[in-house]
Amino acid sequence: MAPEIKSEKLFVKDVFLKWYRIPEYQRPYVWEADQVVELLDDVYRASQSNPRSQYFLGSMVLKKSDKQDGNIRYEEHDLLDGQQRLTTLFLITAVVRDLTPADNKARIKTCRETIYQMANPDDNIPERSRIVFDIRDTVKNFVDKYVKADGGTLKDEEIKHLSQENDEDMSIRNMANAILTIRGFFKNGKSLETFFPFLRSNVLMIYVATEELEDAFHLFTVMNNRGIKLRNSDILKAENLARIKDNNTRTKYAKTWENIEGYFTEEFDNFLSHLRTVLVKQKAGYNLLKEFEENIYAPKEFDRNTKTYINKTPLLKKGEDTFEFVESHYKHYLSLFEDDTYNLTNSFELHNQLTLMRIGFEADYWIAPLLCYYAKYKTENLLKFLHLLDVKFSSDWIIGLAPTKRIENANAILKEIEGAADQNALFASPVFKVETQDILRSLTGAIYGRGYARYIILKIDLAYHGHTTKFSPPETISIEHILPQTPDTSSQWVADFTGPERDKWTNRLGNLILLSRRKNTAQGNQDYRQKREGYFQKNVELFSNSVRILQTFNNWTLDDLKRNHKETLTMLLASYGITLPIADLEKAIEQ
Repeated sequence: MAPEIKSEKLFVKDVFLKWYRIPEYQRPYVWEADQVVELLDDVYRASQSNPRSQYFLGSMVLKKSDKQDGNIRYEEHDLLDGQQRLTTLFLITAVVRDLTPADNKARIKTCRETIYQMANPDDNIPERSRIVFDIRDTVKNFVDKYVKADGGTLKDEEIKHLSQENDEDMSIRNMANAILTIRGFFKNGKSLETFFPFLRSNVLMIYVATEELEDAFHLFTVMNNRGIKLRNSDILKAENLARIKDNNTRTKYAKTWENIEGYFTEEFDNFLSHLRTVLVKQKAGYNLLKEFEENIYAPKEFDRNTKTYINKTPLLKKGEDTFEFVESHYKHYLSLFEDDTYNLTNSFELHNQLTLMRIGFEADYWIAPLLCYYAKYKTENLLKFLHLLDVKFSSDWIIGLAPTKRIENANAILKEIEGAADQNALFASPVFKVETQDILRSLTGAIYGRGYARYIILKIDLAYHGHTTKFSPPETISIEHILPQTPDTSSQWVADFTGPERDKWTNRLGNLILLSRRKNTAQGNQDYRQKREGYFQKNVELFSNSVRILQTFNNWTLDDLKRNHKETLTMLLASYGITLPIADLEKAIEQ
């Protein structure tokens, strides 16, 4: 017999006649102030514009189960989707209770009964919270103290502290902040007398419930496909948890997933895309969910002879296999990007190279080959591989290959990692081959305005910085011309450089430095000594190459510019394995 699926629309007052549980495998409460205010504003505006209208707030996907507490049987619902809105309504009710004057006993009673059922030993009725937060014991304790208890939301100093405590559980931090936000909303003149009755009697939610966990997770996915905004990672987690029957095992993997998600936050889907690439080794043709379903869990291959698709061996199985794969590669990621134990003998070369690639590259599809290599070889010759990866990835970018071709080249490296007999064979593979003449042509000419210019100058800066300390460029970086693009006609620049010389040299590597703040055009047009003693010296202290130039050159003539260009270009080309006789280098520079 097919499992029964219930669906119904309910007003908020009826929503809170049911009993809910936030299961262990659910995400934390993640709503921030903007999302809470948006809900409050939307409901309040609806109550003002048409007090008799109905306002649809959202949906819930539930897994229903029968519970027994003493002699009382009742239905409880695991909340798979809708947690953020329902929790926010729960917190709003607690704040309304505490802001309501004591003589309005009816509203206070309504709020209390919405939040929890009071015990009645005479009728054998136990005390029970309307929403049970199983995601963390600390969250349960927070709810008991600051939500369930009368006056709990008024404990300003304690709640403010919890909202700002970075070491606190994410759910607690965000719930505390939500309480402060809700209180601030009503303190700013919004009427409880208008808002709360409308919220209770005019605001609707839709719920869909079934008794089978796998069916509930399937509904969770279907709701997303019909426009309920869920992240790919949420649905992927739900579909894999549905395959795990043991409660303890499911809880373990759910919490592990939550921890990984908490690390990556909004970049979690992107991390999962890297793992997809590690497995599939080809450019994605669908969204993340369809990629996992069709290319990982149930891959097929077209048989030209029979003109049919043949099932291939799955790259991963749903359930524990997927969770183990995600967790292992998360640990690889942490080892690469967070762990300094491999930086031996006081050298931070590996850390610094990774920093350069993370902040310098415009795209991150180099991360999949790096994770794949680490999964196979760990730290053995890791730095050598990283340099090869950097050279190939950046050179493809510099010579102007289309993104699709660059992705194909990155995937070719993935296939070579998997197929090579050993590291020597891998490092000698043609997948790392670069087009030296194209690189030479690109780097000897004007680079300012090119997408890769910032990366190239950062690469030069790292070369002068060295590896005895960590390479930590500031978040705000700008490229500055030493010889300005538009010097004043009365300036020394015009006396020292002819028009054709400025046209040829202004945008070349040797005339560019990095600043630690956005450039100032007015100061950037000053003569060299003025810029050097004032503007530059205040903004280059974090960049080794910029400091070197200002300490080395008292003037900035054409000879000075050419000298610096030749030195930095020689260093840069060497990083790509390009060395030229002096005569050939000078000829390339002068072209």
